[in-house]
Amino acid sequence: MRQIVGLMMAVLLLAACGGGRRLSPEELQHKLDSVKALEIKERLALQGVNLEASDNPLKLFYDSLEIQSLPISYNEDYVNFLPAFKDVTPEIVSYMELIECKHPKAVALPESVGARLMIMAADETDGHYSLWLYSLDDDYVPVDKLCLYAVDDMDPEDVVDFGEEQFVQYFSITSDYEIRLMDYTKKQYRARLEEVYHVDESRRFALASSRAE
Repeated sequence: MRQIVGLMMAVLLLAACGGGRRLSPEELQHKLDSVKALEIKERLALQGVNLEASDNPLKLFYDSLEIQSLPISYNEDYVNFLPAFKDVTPEIVSYMELIECKHPKAVALPESVGARLMIMAADETDGHYSLWLYSLDDDYVPVDKLCLYAVDDMDPEDVVDFGEEQFVQYFSITSDYEIRLMDYTKKQYRARLEEVYHVDESRRFALASSRAE
């Protein structure tokens, strides 16, 4: 299997460099993502995980999650208390490739865009969580992830200094799965950066628009 993956990578690179029709960046990324998914599934198979079986641990975990209703948007209580989020078991932590997380939590979103989505809360600092939006494939293997809220972006001085230069991170997900990320000043409520994403046919988070101050 590893030899097959290596051969596929070589063919993709040849196509990208001029062997036949040149692939667009989007096409190349999609094909590379497919190869990465094969590598993940091969690694899971070596761990004894049968993704097609009814006892697929990724499926069982996803099906056990609470459903987060939409629309949803940032507020302090949500990012601090993580309502309806469920603890992630150590087994699932290894599958999701979470690094240095002691007590990660997760919640699922309604399935209505041809992709399974869930929000993963990762405690990258003690007691404070970053939020990541994951998309999953038919075997419940991660396809893509998008950072909704990152505690490590906060300057420690800003926690004390509530001046106009403190930026607040804002996110929202509509019932149509429009994902909006924004940084704005706490005092003036003026956006410094605003990005809008949607879920594309390959189940990746595609940037629809971006605006920076």
